[in-house]
Amino acid sequence: MGKPGLDFPGFGVGVVILRDAKVLLYKRLRPPEAGYWNIVGGKVDHMEPAEQAARREAEEETGLKIGRIEKIGMTEQIIDTDRQHWISLLYLACDVEGEPQLTEPDKLSDFGWFPIKDLPKPLSAFTKAAMSALPSAECSQLSARSDAS
Repeated sequence: MGKPGLDFPGFGVGVVILRDAKVLLYKRLRPPEAGYWNIVGGKVDHMEPAEQAARREAEEETGLKIGRIEKIGMTEQIIDTDRQHWISLLYLACDVEGEPQLTEPDKLSDFGWFPIKDLPKPLSAFTKAAMSALPSAECSQLSARSDAS
């Protein structure tokens, strides 16, 4: 059947987790973009709604409890050096509880909260796309907007 992202375009999700104007990033150990700082995320399983996959992946990778999330965009990444092709929906999570952990040390080597205006390098192409998709509003304004709809 083949592997998503390698033998055919993979379908994934990514979650920008914000707290106090800082974004939570993890350093990747595996391709694509091993050694790069990245938002959390992963592939969507067959018959799994994308929003549910986003929450699942974020909770698995961080140990945080993820509340309400909001879709903020989509990205397509063709990473020639790793021969990978992914199409991903991007989400924003401001409603999170707990403290992040390194729950997948075989996949990720380090993590931290970074000011949006001062992100570490190298930053993955996936994360650059997610950051450019961020609405300019603060999380509190996004929550108020979600409550009103």
